[in-house]
Parts: sequence; C-alpha cells; structure tokens
Amino acid sequence: MKRELTGRKVFLITAAAFGVIIAVNVVMAVQAVRTFPGLEVKNSYVASQSFDAERKAQEALGWTLTESYGAGELRLAFRDADGLPVRVEGLSATVGRTTESASDLTPEFAWVNGDYVAKADLAPGKWMILLEAFAGDGTRFHQRIDLFVRG
Repeated sequence: MKRELTGRKVFLITAAAFGVIIAVNVVMAVQAVRTFPGLEVKNSYVASQSFDAERKAQEALGWTLTESYGAGELRLAFRDADGLPVRVEGLSATVGRTTESASDLTPEFAWVNGDYVAKADLAPGKWMILLEAFAGDGTRFHQRIDLFVRG
C-alpha cells in the first residue's frame, strides 16, 4: 500500500526540520549567553588610554614568566633579564576555563625554591590564567596565560 506524498506532508516535513534547527539554535544561544564569563574591562576606551604606558613599564622590568602544571601543582617561574628568580609583591591569579566562569579558582601561591607554587585540581583541557603581580617599585605585571592540561 503506497501512500501519496502530498503538498501538505511535504510542508509538515519541512516545517518540522526547520523547527528542530531553530530550537537547537535557541538552546545554544541561551547556553552561550548564560555561561559567558563577562567583560575583561568595564570601559575599553578608558583602558586603552593607559595600555601603551603599562605595556612599556612591564616590558622594562625584563621579566619572563613560565607556567607549568603537574601532580596537582601549578607552578609560576618569574625570571629577570639575567635568568634569576624574581620575588614579586601581591601575586594574584584566577584560573578558569576560557568559556565559562563556573569552575574559576583563585589559588594561593607560596614561594618554593625560586618559583611560586599552588595546589590546583585542574581537569584535562584548556585553562586560562589571569595573573597580576607587582614589582618592588609598584610596577604592575599582568598577563593572560593559556594553559593546556593533558588528560
């Protein structure tokens, strides 16, 4: 028994397909907005006014920063232009996923053998470290570091 394919059936099939596509798009858009961590700065124009001066001051420090993660420890190695360890003032860092703020953590770093070390339980995947520290003269050192934790 063959059933005839009518214009009404074609319309219903097409409407159902587009309905599914639209529903998926709405769900994805709501999820994207709900999990978005927010803005980096409140006013980008105001932040841009001091960007070059802050960048030059940070570069003048001559510091390099190397990050590593293993065995549940996050390690930050600040080095000066001569490769010697640097002790910073007021180190703070937020570690989180790049796409959501639900799993953000603020580890407490301790000075251990020339590096800053903190306990951190990071699941495999891409993480981001928003770091801020100060030199002895008050110069602000800040970086956004991408960290990939292997599974």
